[in-house]
Amino acid sequence: MFNDLTVSAQAGALAVNPSPAPQLTAAARTVARHARDTTDLALLLDVLGLPATTHPLPETGEPATMTTTTTGTLSAHQSVALSMHADGASEQAIRETTGLTEAELSDLIADKVLELPRAGASVTPVIDVPVIPLPGSDSLKKLIDWATAHPAASVRKSAARITAALTELSARRDSEAAQREAEARVAKAREALEKAEQELRAVRTGTRNPAAVAPTPIRTGTSGAYSRDELTAIRTWARENGHQVADRGLPSKTVLDKYAAAHPTAPARKAG
Repeated sequence: MFNDLTVSAQAGALAVNPSPAPQLTAAARTVARHARDTTDLALLLDVLGLPATTHPLPETGEPATMTTTTTGTLSAHQSVALSMHADGASEQAIRETTGLTEAELSDLIADKVLELPRAGASVTPVIDVPVIPLPGSDSLKKLIDWATAHPAASVRKSAARITAALTELSARRDSEAAQREAEARVAKAREALEKAEQELRAVRTGTRNPAAVAPTPIRTGTSGAYSRDELTAIRTWARENGHQVADRGLPSKTVLDKYAAAHPTAPARKAG
């Protein structure tokens, strides 16, 4: 028992400091939830020593011309209304408890919850980050860097999406450019291959370019039907292709026929 009295005496000797405004506001909200109407709410707040007025909002008769406090300080009724709205209470229950009109409650929610501008009021947007004007010469990278460092998560997400899209487009552009370059090399290689195949076929058949070598007329008959140069050319071709021919006289008909077959562009001549 002695110990209990000592603790009680020590507690009574403690200095009681006035409660700060946030605590008073929280207490007013708690008390207001047990009030039956506006009068009962005012009596409860007055008995407990909490800040309250019978009706802090001026009655003008025109809800559209009502003025609200712009300093950010809310009355007990407004604080209670916002608290009940946050707890999911209906607007009718809030109006019955706080005594606010429908227009007053709508304006309060629009101003403090939705943060919508009031009709006819000059709207000054609150910007929590400095807006840096981007001159026309600034590159896209500077804009993305600015968005990446932005404190707003939505802006940073937009910067990430744009960066990913630009990276994908850049990779696709490089891939298509490399593909076009490879296709050009393949087309050039095919053209060179076709030309080489034509030259190979020409070598195998023993044909020559008619524009480079003048056609040699082919004639059959006695040696007198051929000039000395023509016979020399026939003998040279025969030896190069493995045929045996004499140094003089007319080569055999077999050699002449093969020479004529190897040179189809040369007109054949008959002995006369």
